[in-house]
Amino acid sequence: MISALSRKRRAPPALRHRWGSQATLLSFRATLTSSSKASAEEAPKADALASPSHPTLRTAADAIVIGAVASRAGSTANAPANWKLTQAVSLPTAATEAVMSRLQASRFEAKFGQIRLLYDLDLKDLPSIVSVVGLGKLSERSPTSLQAERARLAASAGIKSIASLSPTSSFKIGVEPFFGNAKATAEGASLSNYSFDRFKKDRSKKGLVEAQLFAPGADASLIDQWMEGVEIAASQNLARTLMETPANHMTPTVFSKVAVGKLQGLPNVTVKVHEKDWAESQKMGAFLSVARGSDEPLKFVEIVYKGGKPDERPIALVGKGVTFDTGGISIKPSNGMAAMKGDMGGAAVVLSAILAIARLRLPHNVVVAIPLTENMPSGHATKPGDVVIARNGLSIEVDNTDAEGRLILADALHYVADVHSPACTVELSTLTGAMDVALGTGYAGVFSTSDALWKQLEKAGEASGDPSEAGSGVYKKAIRSEVADLKNVGGRGAGSCTAAAFLAEFVKPGVQGEGKTAVDAEKEDDADTEGEKVKFAHIDIAGVMQHAAAGGYIGKGMTGRPVRSIIEFVRSYDPSK
Repeated sequence: MISALSRKRRAPPALRHRWGSQATLLSFRATLTSSSKASAEEAPKADALASPSHPTLRTAADAIVIGAVASRAGSTANAPANWKLTQAVSLPTAATEAVMSRLQASRFEAKFGQIRLLYDLDLKDLPSIVSVVGLGKLSERSPTSLQAERARLAASAGIKSIASLSPTSSFKIGVEPFFGNAKATAEGASLSNYSFDRFKKDRSKKGLVEAQLFAPGADASLIDQWMEGVEIAASQNLARTLMETPANHMTPTVFSKVAVGKLQGLPNVTVKVHEKDWAESQKMGAFLSVARGSDEPLKFVEIVYKGGKPDERPIALVGKGVTFDTGGISIKPSNGMAAMKGDMGGAAVVLSAILAIARLRLPHNVVVAIPLTENMPSGHATKPGDVVIARNGLSIEVDNTDAEGRLILADALHYVADVHSPACTVELSTLTGAMDVALGTGYAGVFSTSDALWKQLEKAGEASGDPSEAGSGVYKKAIRSEVADLKNVGGRGAGSCTAAAFLAEFVKPGVQGEGKTAVDAEKEDDADTEGEKVKFAHIDIAGVMQHAAAGGYIGKGMTGRPVRSIIEFVRSYDPSK
């Protein structure tokens, strides 16, 4: 679900020449008929689109995907089609008539998701394969969020219908910007074209599928939308790759190198990778307590992007980076443990988001903090019942070592609050299985200290097609400890809620006074006005971490969600709210 983009600012020039194989910008190079005087050297460049005034448009694509909208009931063999091609105004008359004739003969009704593949229309205006995707009963007046989501799904369905014809063949596929929303269309095309095959021998036999914008006569703003959609989808696909990569190939060290490699050279971006001795100097006892069980050295990645005004307080993004989670001494069951390579999903999301934010040059300051470690059992590992001291001075009873994510995040959250004084902090983590039980794979769960912040996140989720649901935060008493200020679990019930309540204890700067925690000051916190509260949101992405089966434009496996939502949140962020 997304609103149509009405962005006026052109994408940075660097973006116009840097697309990878997932999806490329260009509609088609136009080849004019002899009626045109243009020479080969004068043919349109890669960022120029053909004009509908050209008498003939010959595309360099192997196939195109276009849409059809239903108007009333379906068509029959003896009745005119009760649907129309959404691209018909841009196709030459002969091409339109040929496509319409084939579709009517096949009893096409343009129902949502209905597909017809047309071959060898024997027209110089069209490639040899045309995929027509039904968009259902929608129009330009339908809600933009519905249009955008159907644009993503239609692009995905059309690309898959062509690619499945011959998995070993390569295709250049032109895709119509459905409902004029090139951004959403590009997202669907790029996300559906993703696969993780790094370790497969036969990956070289797989054909390369390139999705291109098919929009004869389009203006520069439509090109910008397409390019932005490709950039955003590429960032989400990066998050998917980071999460899919086996843990022995994605250690804290490797992840930090990926972060440096992706971000180096981008304007207004600085990246620092901190080591164990730095964490010790910062008195990050909670973070260190998790890392001590592993032979892999911890890392702490700190990224600063200065895209806003010099005096603007930054947006803070914090991501959980447990590159493999065994549960530690409180070890997990072996069934399903392999999926814990994705327990650094929060880290993958915030890294991928800041990459797109920097490339798109969004006009806000952003700071990113990523604590990276494994959670392993060993003779050095923290034991249930141990008490550790967090960076803010609070003591924590480790009741369960499998609740390790909140420990490393506690120190990262306090570091960000203390050092960067953010306007708001958004933290993302695959934190609790309870979130999967509560919301399933449809929504991430958001727990926020600020209604205003939640509303901005909610709006961004709706606009990006990656929505979330608000959770409750009235569970502070459940994390009281008999031997320390806090404990890292709150009992059997409401696990996601108690985890959020725990994290909220670490978003205030400074060292907490002895015997004076936010838990003990619950009444004072409740009395705070919206403007006085620390603006913090915890987003539990455990439920949306992966898909068990293929469907839509996100296939089976790690999803990379909610990268698109976070990018949109930063783009639309209003510090006055």
